[in-house]
Amino acid sequence: MENTQASAKTTKLKLDFKDSKYATGRRKTSIAKVWVKKGTGKIYVNGKSMEDYFTSDNHKMQITRPFEVIKQSTEYDVRCSVKGGGPTGQAGAMVHGISKALVMFDEGLKSALKTEKLTTRDPRAVERKKPGRRKARRSFQFSKR
Repeated sequence: MENTQASAKTTKLKLDFKDSKYATGRRKTSIAKVWVKKGTGKIYVNGKSMEDYFTSDNHKMQITRPFEVIKQSTEYDVRCSVKGGGPTGQAGAMVHGISKALVMFDEGLKSALKTEKLTTRDPRAVERKKPGRRKARRSFQFSKR
């Protein structure tokens, strides 16, 4: 009985995304492969629904933002494969990918998404640690004596 439950959890959702648009989104060290198609507003991340994958309400709100900007929150279905980074970077990568895919669907949406800066990749990343310092900018404690 336990084997059937385990196998049911490992099976991936089979989603039909044949007539979809593909885009890649990036944020920090996260990469999101996004497929968008006309549908009913369902969002799947790594084979799970968005509500199951992201626990934070901020991340869920952030992911649905491109659809709210274009005022079509239930017009498109999204399938996404995300890897690298943490939940915040992954959510940002998804937003970038969804926005790029929506522009591929309709060039008229580009101006609305661009004014909200959703199609632009956020270049901010973690600064590297420098030699002779404790962190990227933090020095070791100075002792005069």
